[in-house]
Amino acid sequence: MFWKLYGLTVPMLFLVDGIWLTLVARGFYRRELGALLRDGGVRVEFAAAFYVMYAAGIVIFAVLPGLERGGVVRSALLGALLGLLAYAAYDLTNLATLRGFSGRMAVVDLAWGTLLTAGVAGAVTALARAWRLV
Repeated sequence: MFWKLYGLTVPMLFLVDGIWLTLVARGFYRRELGALLRDGGVRVEFAAAFYVMYAAGIVIFAVLPGLERGGVVRSALLGALLGLLAYAAYDLTNLATLRGFSGRMAVVDLAWGTLLTAGVAGAVTALARAWRLV
C-alpha cells in the first residue's frame, strides 16, 4: 500500500511545488533571496532528494494515518502540521544563520509549505479512496 500511495504523492508534490516555484512565486523568491541564489541554477540532484524523502514523510505521517482513521480532513491537518514543521526547520534556521534571509521570505515559505503539504496529503488520500487503492 505504501508504494501505491508514494507513487501518487511524488508526482503530485513535484508538480504542485514546481508550478509554485517556476510560475507563481518565481519573481518573489528571486527578489527575496537575491545574492543567496546559486550561480548556474538549482542543483537538481539535491532538489530530487528532497522530493523523494519528503513524499515518503507525507505518506507515513499524514496519508496513512488519515486513511486509517479520519479520512481526508485528518490527512490534510496532519499534512499541514508536517509542512509547518519541515518548512520551519528550513526557514527559521535560515533566519538564525543567514545574513539577507528575510522575515517576509520565511513567512511566505512557511505558509506555502503548510498549504502544499496539507493539499498534497488530502488529495492523495481522496484519490486513494476514490480509486480504491486501499
